[in-house]
Amino acid sequence: MSMLQFFIAVDVTVVNIALPSIGADFGVDDHSLTWVVVAYTIAGGGMLMLGGRLGDLLGRRRVLLAGTTLFGAASLLAGVAPSYGLLVLARLLQGAGEAIALPAAMATIVLLFPEGPSRSRALSVWAAVASCGLVLGFVLSGVITAHLGWRWIFLISVPFIVVVAAIVLVERDRPVTRESGSLDIAGALLLIACPLLFTSGVVEAGEPAVSYWVPVAALAGAVLAGIGFVRVEARSPNPLLPLSFFADRTRVTANLTTMLLSAALSTSFLLFTFYLQDHLGFGPLGAGLTMLPLAVSLIAFSVLVPPLLGRWGARACVLAGLGFAACAMASIALVATLSAGAPWLIPAMVLIAAGMCFGLVGLQYIAVSGVTDDDAGIASGVQRAADQLGGATGVAVCVGIGFAPALHAADPFLIATLLAGIGLVAGALVIRRAPEPSTAKARE
Repeated sequence: MSMLQFFIAVDVTVVNIALPSIGADFGVDDHSLTWVVVAYTIAGGGMLMLGGRLGDLLGRRRVLLAGTTLFGAASLLAGVAPSYGLLVLARLLQGAGEAIALPAAMATIVLLFPEGPSRSRALSVWAAVASCGLVLGFVLSGVITAHLGWRWIFLISVPFIVVVAAIVLVERDRPVTRESGSLDIAGALLLIACPLLFTSGVVEAGEPAVSYWVPVAALAGAVLAGIGFVRVEARSPNPLLPLSFFADRTRVTANLTTMLLSAALSTSFLLFTFYLQDHLGFGPLGAGLTMLPLAVSLIAFSVLVPPLLGRWGARACVLAGLGFAACAMASIALVATLSAGAPWLIPAMVLIAAGMCFGLVGLQYIAVSGVTDDDAGIASGVQRAADQLGGATGVAVCVGIGFAPALHAADPFLIATLLAGIGLVAGALVIRRAPEPSTAKARE
């Protein structure tokens, strides 16, 4: 399951450093290139809860097979795409494949290990493998783009389908006893439309040449889609996200904090790329290799966090992660203000690695506490959706506003890091109010 997560995580970030090369080939400007990143994360995040529900209804093994197959096919399409529009469509399909596969994989892990030390260790391995995949994506992006061309950053994922053979190790699905025909497709579409419209509104608002009614209409549509989603879920006989899910305050606060932390983490990845390539003039290979300290730090913290999770408790680990990420944002802002060289970004990379490992591992543990065989998929899907959609909206708000042409006179790095820092402070205030889940079990 962790290998499946690894290949998908690589594909989340492998595109970032290759963006300038993609834009040069298709004649697309930087503003439009953001959709190569955002299309994947919004489609993935918006459909994750549908993927979790599919796993609960149809069986995790079947859903794993379908999702990984779609992901591999979409990767092939992205690698051979003859036009920019088809590339964006392929990225949407990649996100859909991830959304179908990952909740079933995470639910399998959650149900294999009981609450307490064994589950915390399992989730730590899962998160560490994902984190290493995310950072390795940056390194691979630079190496592959420099030597093979940007198309190969997608084609390397095609062998991912071979890994699907590992699914035979998963226990066969139990017989389906519930009606699968009542899937909440309307809810899934509204859940994709809401962040998609919100992102469009925020990005377009920063373009001085765009009429003001375009972003206003997009943001209004996002609000209406959000309201429509709540109404559909309240009336659906088999809702995508039962509103009763929000009765558990601990899970709600964990998922809200996940969104805020992921927003800052995703923002930091793009800020590193922009500073190295646009500000310092690094090529794809140099920028990718410069991210190695982040990868090494992730490996180190992934070893450190599991014992501390059992000793400190999940909430303390989350607060530590939020603090590390906030310090990283301050460091990025200082480096950009002083126009310092690449080595001065290393402290920020180490802090981001600490924030990711401490924060996300603790939040995953809190978000899936108390799950059963019937709701493990939906709980995992909500947690992953919070991570993906938080990252997508964070990039739209922090990077979209910070680097908007309308604010050309301001320091984009300072604005972006300030907005991310505000979100991290809000996350700390939210998670402090959450009770510690299964504290006794976690420390046995």
